Amino acid sequence: MQNEMLAIDQVNQLPAQPGIYKYYNKNGELIYVGKAKNIKKRVSSYFNKSNQHNRKTLKLVSEISKIDYTIAHSEFDALLLENNLIKQNQPKYNILLKDDKSFPYICILNERFPRIISTRRVDHSKGTYFGPYSSVVAMNSVLDLLRKLYTIRTCTYNLSAKNITAGKFKTCLEYHIGNCKGPCEGLQSEEDYNEDIVQAKHILNSNSTFTKRHFTEKMNAHAQAMEYELAQRYKDKLDLLSKFQTKTMVVNSQESNLDIFTIISDENQAYVNYLRINHGMLNFTNTTEIKKKLNEEDTQILAQYAFDIRQQVGSASNTILSNIPIASLPEDIKNIVPKIGEKKKLIEMSIKNVLHFKKDRLLQKQKIADRNNEVVRLLQKELKLLSPPDHIECFDNSNIQGTNPVAAMVCFRNGKPSKKDYRHYNIKTVIGPDDFASMYEVVKRRYSRLVDENKKLPKLILIDGGKGQLSSAVSALKAINLYGQIPIIGIAKRLEEIYFPEDQYPLHISKKSPSLKLLQQLRDEAHRFAITFHRQKRSITGFTTELEEIPNIGKKTADVLLKKYKSVNKIKGLNQEELAVDIGNKKAELVWNFFKKKGELK
Repeated sequence: MQNEMLAIDQVNQLPAQPGIYKYYNKNGELIYVGKAKNIKKRVSSYFNKSNQHNRKTLKLVSEISKIDYTIAHSEFDALLLENNLIKQNQPKYNILLKDDKSFPYICILNERFPRIISTRRVDHSKGTYFGPYSSVVAMNSVLDLLRKLYTIRTCTYNLSAKNITAGKFKTCLEYHIGNCKGPCEGLQSEEDYNEDIVQAKHILNSNSTFTKRHFTEKMNAHAQAMEYELAQRYKDKLDLLSKFQTKTMVVNSQESNLDIFTIISDENQAYVNYLRINHGMLNFTNTTEIKKKLNEEDTQILAQYAFDIRQQVGSASNTILSNIPIASLPEDIKNIVPKIGEKKKLIEMSIKNVLHFKKDRLLQKQKIADRNNEVVRLLQKELKLLSPPDHIECFDNSNIQGTNPVAAMVCFRNGKPSKKDYRHYNIKTVIGPDDFASMYEVVKRRYSRLVDENKKLPKLILIDGGKGQLSSAVSALKAINLYGQIPIIGIAKRLEEIYFPEDQYPLHISKKSPSLKLLQQLRDEAHRFAITFHRQKRSITGFTTELEEIPNIGKKTADVLLKKYKSVNKIKGLNQEELAVDIGNKKAELVWNFFKKKGELK
């Protein structure tokens, strides 16, 4: 059931039923999707219990302008809908799980003399799939085993009976080294080949008992016939299979098919582990890190992750073990939080995995931080600064023939981009393509504001340009009495020269120096950020002008369409009814007729 959007003062009109709710900001952008057993009660808690919210949740609430909702039959149906909407829209306040579905699989193709291949794309019309595998290494070990045990072809020939009879193919090196029996030349029957495929399927299904019995019978038969060399080959295959099995964890569980989930978390991150047990053997594991957006509860994160990963790997298990209860499960799925016994040991094994993963991630982040700090200290040394430049701001201008002049500032903290501190600037006081005057304006505006708001100043200012741009930035700092308080340099792109104020000669840092690479990264990021903003502004200006050519269509209406559809070409592709949803029937008719007369409708 879909309903019209409500204003935030209409919360009492929400239904007390399970479903999902959607929050929109004043620009009509979807910023959050949530699920609830009781939509009215859950949404009301955002507005009635503000003293219990953290800073992030308060920021979300402050941006909510409209509320939409959809009633669902059950909490699980709400979870399914929530999951799909998050993936489609990626609201900025929802946690985002990776959904590339790129786990590797092994496939036995539907063809004569079937090949066994690895793939990341599942299309059940092409063959029988086994997996997924937790890594390419794990999958390749299984493929390697199959190729040592059986003579499966690797060529891509179309081995139809007609082609083989016509003698279209010749045996390759694989035949001569004993890895293939030459079905391409009719040297192996289809029945004999398919016998190997049947055996391979048993191994891929984690059922090696049948395969072991088959190899044992063949070995004994050849031994009794005094064909000792052939008997030895089957003994070697048995040993190979046994050796492979010792690397596979066998779980002595009464229930052979289980899904196991554990989660641990801190203030900003959650770490989740998934183990899949199939036919009593552990055959898949995945551990991931999830960044929290609104201090989500572990039960909420685990429910979303469990639903998502089970969907990806195609799990059909109706029993889930976990270290905390999982909400929003279908009625036919049993969730157990074991306290003792073998199932408790499985939970402990999963927790060991997730703790080890967390430790590795934190160590990795610490190594990156240490490396960045080294670069910052090196930059301090090479520029002869009094303190490490752990907060750097870089400026760049962008215009084409003087149109739509803009500027951008990017910020790096501890040697890494701090994107929340990036800023765009529309040039307000400069007419025409004057880079020097534009640089003066934005530097003065930036640091006047920081001073007015009593915020911390950067440890280093980097200007994209040579002496001219640097001089303009210095003049701006002098105008607000900050010159001398913040180190400022310019970087010229042609020779990567570093300019200092009032210094005639540039500094040349070694091209191999990590500190120069950091300055280049800052300069390139500022350039990218400025160019992107300039293109957006130029495009919107152009589109708005075209839309405003339509009689009785003003800037406000044009902005509504452009914010939603991003380009005039997409607007031209809409029919009159679709336009009416956003701007009403009368204006939709005006827009549609205008483009129809110009012959520009798609």
